[in-house]
Amino acid sequence: MRAKTLMLTAGLLFLPAALAAAPGDMSVADFLQRAEKLQKKGMMAMFSGDIKLLKGEAQAAGEAYRARIVADKEAGRPPHSCPPPGKQSMGSGEFLGHLRSYPAPAQQTTTIKVAFADLMRKRYPCP
Repeated sequence: MRAKTLMLTAGLLFLPAALAAAPGDMSVADFLQRAEKLQKKGMMAMFSGDIKLLKGEAQAAGEAYRARIVADKEAGRPPHSCPPPGKQSMGSGEFLGHLRSYPAPAQQTTTIKVAFADLMRKRYPCP
């Protein structure tokens, strides 16, 4: 009986990690909250695990966006947006400004992947 209780307790400890969202699925509100905490830390933010987490979220959103562009092209669908060829750069200020432009209720339900795609559509509309 004791072994079963121990196994159940151990399983419950790892449950939150198993239910964690995939990279890019963090809400805009959560991303902004973490980013603002990091900005307040200044140089000490470099030692925070949230730096890696937020960078992973942004990278996953960019990868999902690029995959969408390729999939649309291969399927013959109209493009979501029309970025110029080659690698594009974006400053964190532009990205965070875009995230802050969402109304508070939308920040709770919009993922970083969706917000990134929205920004790319705004930044690179198709003719």
